[in-house]
Amino acid sequence: LPYKHGAPFETIILAQGDAFKVAVNGAHLLEYKHKIPLNRVDTLSVSGGVSVHAIAYIPNSVATSLLCSFLKYTTVQYSHVVAPPIRWNALPYKGSILKGLIPGQHITIKGQVSTYPHSLPSASQSTCADGTENVALHLNPRIKSGVFIRNSYLGGSWGQEERELPFFPFSSGGYFEILLLCQPHQFKLAVNGCHLFEFRHRVQDLSSIDQLEIMGDLELADVKLW
Repeated sequence: LPYKHGAPFETIILAQGDAFKVAVNGAHLLEYKHKIPLNRVDTLSVSGGVSVHAIAYIPNSVATSLLCSFLKYTTVQYSHVVAPPIRWNALPYKGSILKGLIPGQHITIKGQVSTYPHSLPSASQSTCADGTENVALHLNPRIKSGVFIRNSYLGGSWGQEERELPFFPFSSGGYFEILLLCQPHQFKLAVNGCHLFEFRHRVQDLSSIDQLEIMGDLELADVKLW
């Protein structure tokens, strides 16, 4: 069983024409053939010894990218939850990282690419004593060209771009989950549960990275630091 006592988990249920598919923590677990027509399924109930952080219903046009996903949790006690609709966050999104980043922290960004997108830029920033802003990591996926640019903006100038990718993870209208892991010497980034790249730190004082900004052609569902 993928569930452990006291351990966080993420369960995804994909409704297909003849069966439900269930994945836990990004790994396929089982299929269950439908016993009643899907149009009669109108209620979701969760009960038992579990703490629920979030439940979301994703329309079928974007659900197929969800079978590998990211872990996101906190301890909020519920015994019975019926899912509310997703509430999209306003853009541009600007958030503060209290006391700055430290190795081991994760940032998760969940959302949906616009139907006619151009790019999805986001940046982790630090503010200098003189009020100028450095960008420790600038992410710029360009949907039309299939390029994912990573760079930094330090001391008033852009650094060397990094573009190498095993594959391009975003698509027009597609749901996405970005996981950014801060390690002692680098960032690691995954999209929809699949590792994409590392980015060596160009700002050595990680605690100075105290802001996160997200903008672009997307609908932003959730941002978490944990």
